[in-house]
Amino acid sequence: MKFSAPLVSGRLVKRYKRFLADVLLDDGGAITAHCANPGSMLGLKEPGSRVWLSQSDNPKRKLKYSWEVIEADGALVGINTAHPNKLVEEALEAGRIEGLTGYDSLRREVKYGKNSRIDILLERSEGARTYVEVKNVHLMRQPGLAEFPDSVTARGAKHLAELADMVAEGHRAAMVFLVQRPDCDRISLAGDIDPAYAAAFEAARAAGVEAYAIGCDVRLDGIDAVKAVTIAID
Repeated sequence: MKFSAPLVSGRLVKRYKRFLADVLLDDGGAITAHCANPGSMLGLKEPGSRVWLSQSDNPKRKLKYSWEVIEADGALVGINTAHPNKLVEEALEAGRIEGLTGYDSLRREVKYGKNSRIDILLERSEGARTYVEVKNVHLMRQPGLAEFPDSVTARGAKHLAELADMVAEGHRAAMVFLVQRPDCDRISLAGDIDPAYAAAFEAARAAGVEAYAIGCDVRLDGIDAVKAVTIAID
């Protein structure tokens, strides 16, 4: 995934109300950017951190800038949760997620379950289906270990139950964790942050839901999901 234009750099002043971030640009301007991330962003919102923003030329947008990348722990980390589905789609089409290859078609945002939409539906010509839910990951509390989630996610637990329902109906279902940082080679669950999600994940795995993880090469001109990440979950 390439950014459509060069990113604008600055320093984070504060992130607040979940979806807003005040940034002091390198040219001296002070702006408020959209933060497309509903999580806590633990460890990724320190005032003074170097950040990079995309800029929209849409005159109807209230906020001209969107926060894309932050420098944290010596690495570039992608924080925009609008990108993971696209990144995983590109990885699937390139055959980078072993175990999820050989499909004839890929569709996004398909209705299923209890008034939900699956992130990605993989289909084969003979009718076989695999339901793929994508989760963005960028929490790192131990070097090299990514963790999910970074805040309580009742919605995430609901998605796991719906994936298990698809398995019960005879389909394949998979959770793909997209790690938007290059400095992690393992991923685990942050059970201390959301024990209910950890329990739901265990139940889903027992029901036959598969789990995969892929890490990202994060650059200032784009982000690509290319790196194998080991799932370190018992």
